[in-house]
Amino acid sequence: MIGLISATAAGAAARDRLAAAWPDRTRVYGGPVGDAVRAAFVECDQLVCFLATGAVVRLVAPLLGDKTSDPGVVCVDEGGRFAVSLVGGHGGGANELARGVGGLLGAEPVITTATDSVGLAGLDTLGLPVEGAVATVSRALLDGEPVALRAELAWPLPALPVSADDTGAASGADGTGVVCSVRVTDRVVEPAVDEVVLRPPSLVVGVGASKGAHVDEVLTLVEGALREARLSPLSIAELATVDAKAGEPGIVAAAERLGVPLVTYSAERLAAVEVPNPSDAPLAAVGTPSVAEASALLGGGELLVPKRKSAMATCAVVRRPGRGRLAVVGLGPGARDLLTPRAEAELRRASVLVGLDQYVDQIRDLLRPGTRVLESGLGAEEERARTAVAEARKGHAVALIGSGDAGVYAMASPALAEASDDIDVVGVPGVTAALAAGAILGAPLGHDHVSISLSDLHTPWEVIERRVRAAAEADIVVTFYNPRSRGRDWQLPKALAILAGHRAPTTPVGVVRNASRPDESSRLTTLAALDPATVDMMTVVTVGNTATREIAGRMVTPRGYRWQQEEAR
Repeated sequence: MIGLISATAAGAAARDRLAAAWPDRTRVYGGPVGDAVRAAFVECDQLVCFLATGAVVRLVAPLLGDKTSDPGVVCVDEGGRFAVSLVGGHGGGANELARGVGGLLGAEPVITTATDSVGLAGLDTLGLPVEGAVATVSRALLDGEPVALRAELAWPLPALPVSADDTGAASGADGTGVVCSVRVTDRVVEPAVDEVVLRPPSLVVGVGASKGAHVDEVLTLVEGALREARLSPLSIAELATVDAKAGEPGIVAAAERLGVPLVTYSAERLAAVEVPNPSDAPLAAVGTPSVAEASALLGGGELLVPKRKSAMATCAVVRRPGRGRLAVVGLGPGARDLLTPRAEAELRRASVLVGLDQYVDQIRDLLRPGTRVLESGLGAEEERARTAVAEARKGHAVALIGSGDAGVYAMASPALAEASDDIDVVGVPGVTAALAAGAILGAPLGHDHVSISLSDLHTPWEVIERRVRAAAEADIVVTFYNPRSRGRDWQLPKALAILAGHRAPTTPVGVVRNASRPDESSRLTTLAALDPATVDMMTVVTVGNTATREIAGRMVTPRGYRWQQEEAR
């Protein structure tokens, strides 16, 4: 819950806007400001104070305890110009809250946390349990000192300016030993003096229990198995069991105490899993020869702890490999303000970026320090798709970029054809060239429309011609991508001739080159007057249907609303 506190009418107006936008996340505190701050500090996870920062500093200073448990505090000035992350930038989530508040109120987020200020991922913001010398290693990263990454298992982390180290020893550029390190492990290890340990959720604990098994017995069995195998309970991703035990109180309570979800599977699915220690007892009781081992192994992985038993419970532990992550990101037509916030977030989440060199140049400044960039030139689409999938299969967080929307004449199709279910895939939509051109021209896509690429590099011309003819006969607005190049100059005239057989010579045609870029140009013409020689590969050509009109210099295709038809009469 986010506590909202204000002292003036202006502050209350901004407070109420925030409360209306986040009704389920916020609580307004009234009364004397000091009392309100003290109450919210105890009762809420975060605070937004519409007060001067000096006043909030004095109010919260006596309340501060530990940065790992204190709520995050954000201050918003009376004019609503700034949202200042004051306390708990990482641990309390104040940095992200400041960004969210700023986005809603139109205020500038002010974040002074060192790692955020220079674009580094905070070691305590990665969503993983973290132990060790966070401040020391973060300072080394900020100062550009060599830091070793000791990854005992692959995990899709965001970019960090570290050097991979598979040997346990590393050295800086000058040959000296690396002092600081980041270790990724699910084992029980004591962090070294200048080391941070990240705990990925790589362990699945399969659990079985007789009816009435007590939670303490289940936990004692699980914790003992982990302790003997030198595995950290902080790396448990989930408890797993058979459907018949989904409501068994001891198992349910064990998952709650461990703070992990409980997942269940049907006996039929578990019975199909090969296990080293099947038994007749669970087969008779719930219909599968294994519960603990089978439920842990069902998603794949390495059996680290075979079935262990107590009087009324069983458990087994499996390490699942980290699943790589492939984000296919559309960058939009080129303008930075048409790059979506989700796309920007995915670029900053990636440790590996794959893309066409000219697209990489557009967003290079948004990448985190340490991002590995794999760029290539025109014509290497297959190579980029395969490279992106291969990097994700190694356990990395990968962003594969394309212009416009990555699913429209871009990289999503070849990448997803190459990928399988062994990696996670996320699609991030982008503003297409057709949409950007349409906005510049007016409203040419106001009714049914189709996009057709005139490039016959991947599609035979006979197929393209059939599609153009179908669109012409159906009286659909057509946007042509890849309309003309130096080596391919006859396709556009042919396509226009097909449309001209079904539409008047005066049909409006919009021509937009480099939509949303600094050298953008656009013009309205007609089907008869368009000179194909003025068009190139950077151009989008939109041909209206029989209802499209030029109105006040804009290209408009009516939607056909009834009230418009009545007004026309």
